[in-house]
Amino acid sequence: MADLITVEDPDDPRLRDYTDLTDVELRRRREPAEGLFIAEGEKVIRRARDAGYEMRSMLLSAKWVDAMRDVIDELTAPVHVVSPELAERVTGYHVHRGALASMQRKPLPTAAELLRTARRVAVMESVNDHTDIGAMLPSGLQKGAGQRVAVFEDIVDHANLGAAFRNAAALGVDAVFLTPRCADPLYRRAVKVSMGAVFNVPWTRLTSWPKDVELFRQHGFVMAALCLSEKSITIDELAARRYEKLALMFGTEGDGLSIDALRAADEWVRIPMAAGVDSLNVAAASAVAFYATRFR
Repeated sequence: MADLITVEDPDDPRLRDYTDLTDVELRRRREPAEGLFIAEGEKVIRRARDAGYEMRSMLLSAKWVDAMRDVIDELTAPVHVVSPELAERVTGYHVHRGALASMQRKPLPTAAELLRTARRVAVMESVNDHTDIGAMLPSGLQKGAGQRVAVFEDIVDHANLGAAFRNAAALGVDAVFLTPRCADPLYRRAVKVSMGAVFNVPWTRLTSWPKDVELFRQHGFVMAALCLSEKSITIDELAARRYEKLALMFGTEGDGLSIDALRAADEWVRIPMAAGVDSLNVAAASAVAFYATRFR
């Protein structure tokens, strides 16, 4: 059982993992370098634990101790109990969920390893915003026949990336690959927006994009680039081709995929629009594409 440690000094070095959580630039450099990430809220903390992430420590307001008692009883890591006011001074914002945990990151697989091993399950029905993804995964899915993976190029917004990971988890995507400039999917906001779904999808970072396209081809994947070109086929046409191994490529907010990425793709694909709308948010586009190309 973990020790409950009451902390009253915001400068206590034991709280270092939780300092300046609102400083995005600082945290995006520091957290990967130190091998940690922050899980916020009871549900997300439990999902991180259930996904096998090791807990470094917890930061709780007193009223959350009983709610997290079963987790605390299993821990050897320290549990720091603080007032809401002190939590705000340390983190830089009002911790309205009352519970934070510093988790240890896992080593990322290489892209080749992930392409060889990633095979999840394909969802049977669509998922709405009220679905508890973590609860539905064991019972609401069935095995798929092939592989579907996503490649996100330079997605820099943590909310968009978190939402895209949630879509990938809900719709049976086998793995997610991020280019070097993508945001950190384990950053607090990305984890929060995904409702912990980032823990359910195998992922890694590519190291030499878009040259890495050849690695996907070596493993039998067709590379399909989502773009707005008139030369592209529709997402329904792509789905009708029923490729056994398909990698869906999504570009950065605003500009979309780079010219080099488009040149490297096997297929250019568009989502047909109506009412004069020219495009969807990248997270929304990923949901449409994942659903349209899922295994039936």
